[in-house]
Amino acid sequence: MVYDVSVDRVNKVKKFLRQHLHWVQNSVFEGEVTLAEFERIQEGIKELINKDEDSVIIYKLRSMPQRETIGIEKNPIEDII
Repeated sequence: MVYDVSVDRVNKVKKFLRQHLHWVQNSVFEGEVTLAEFERIQEGIKELINKDEDSVIIYKLRSMPQRETIGIEKNPIEDII
């Protein structure tokens, strides 16, 4: 999961994600979670961000990699490399 959020929300998002995932580097988290935990993370993020200004991208890397965006799509892409 990667995020680009307003300065006034960045610490709240980081603190929330550190409860669920491993902090890799600035604005980047990763981890293996259950479906129920994944849904809790999604709902928590939706409550913390402004969907009209912020962007959170979730990469699901199971059998077929998928990309999901919460908030604005800053740079749409077709393929994940």
